[in-house]
Amino acid sequence: MTRHTHPVDPDAVARAQGRLPGTVACEAVTSVLTLIADPTRMRLLFALDAAEELCVGDLALALSVSEDAASYGLRMLRTAGLVHRRRAGRMAYYRLAAGFPEPLRQHCLLELGRMGSKSVDE
Repeated sequence: MTRHTHPVDPDAVARAQGRLPGTVACEAVTSVLTLIADPTRMRLLFALDAAEELCVGDLALALSVSEDAASYGLRMLRTAGLVHRRRAGRMAYYRLAAGFPEPLRQHCLLELGRMGSKSVDE
């Protein structure tokens, strides 16, 4: 076994330390990522991005899931502040929350999924 003194590259360690987010920020990000790790909730976000605003029944049809599954997913997303609900009489319409990041909607998450499915040894 080869032993060496750490850090091997003190400049690289300093750069890494300088760019690390704080623990609270990391907990917030992982909380949201855990929430949208569910396929139904993820698909709800993409459907709302494509259609801008839909009711539960239309979202259920678009995703080919039950209204209960769509409603539960929307409730979780709304509680997290990712989705906004607008009531019109007895109907409730959902849309992505204001400021929802564009790169997340269009590309980032699908690309991360492709990266995660690649072999670890590549």
